[in-house]
Amino acid sequence: MVQYNPKDWITFIFRFHKSDTFRKLFPLMIFIGIYTYGVGYLELEYWKLSEKNHLSNITVMHGMLGFVISLLLVFRTNTAYDRWWEGRKLWGALVNNSRNLAIKLHVILKDEHDRSYFEKLIPSYASILVKHLTNKETSLQLFDDVHLQIDKHTHHPNQVAKMIFQKVNDLYEQKKITGDQLIILNAEIQSFTDICGACERIKNTPIPYSYSAFIKKFIFFYIMTLPFGYVFSLGYYAVPVVVFVFYVLASLELIAEEIEDPFGFDANDLPIEKIAANIKKHVEEVF
Repeated sequence: MVQYNPKDWITFIFRFHKSDTFRKLFPLMIFIGIYTYGVGYLELEYWKLSEKNHLSNITVMHGMLGFVISLLLVFRTNTAYDRWWEGRKLWGALVNNSRNLAIKLHVILKDEHDRSYFEKLIPSYASILVKHLTNKETSLQLFDDVHLQIDKHTHHPNQVAKMIFQKVNDLYEQKKITGDQLIILNAEIQSFTDICGACERIKNTPIPYSYSAFIKKFIFFYIMTLPFGYVFSLGYYAVPVVVFVFYVLASLELIAEEIEDPFGFDANDLPIEKIAANIKKHVEEVF
């Protein structure tokens, strides 16, 4: 996760981070610039079209569609950010629930061996969940045309949760905890599986294909038709204008693509490995 000062405008404007969309789009921007120059040359030098040509009125279409494409991109980025923020809230809940479970077990249990068992196992759930969510095959489990090699019966987060509950249930049978305490601890353990399921929902349910594909096609054809009208009013200055419009529209789509899956290794993804390490530190402090 990129650490930055939101008040440092100069750094934002003149520094290009490795995850900046400018770096990713630079080859396409060069292509768009050459394409715009080629269209301008054909219309102004080769065909010698005048401003009275009907082709110059294509900018009317761009004016109408510009509003539509802006609404689509705003909805796209908002939806992607909602997924990113929901992932952050889920991991925040995992932090709090891990602390609560550790605190309650530390107070309830008197045997040092039992305490040591949970001191190791509670942080293990977060660590296993990190590996589960960053596994590429986890994101493909709902696709019909993908045949996974993983064993569906070895869902590792579930195995850890089962071990935790098995130990709690054994403590109840050994009369080390009461029935009321078992109910209290069960709610905390159940929340682990709820959080895991919600994270899996984000991971393996991307934005619908038809919606994502339509936006990309819309941006492509919108940009490809821009030079035909703007060269009449801007001449060869249409080259930087069209390139800039492409940079803005494509950057919004790239940002949405990156943050809609917050459980990965991109610069703007959630630092779940760091969060899991913090859970381990906090649980050890409690015990």
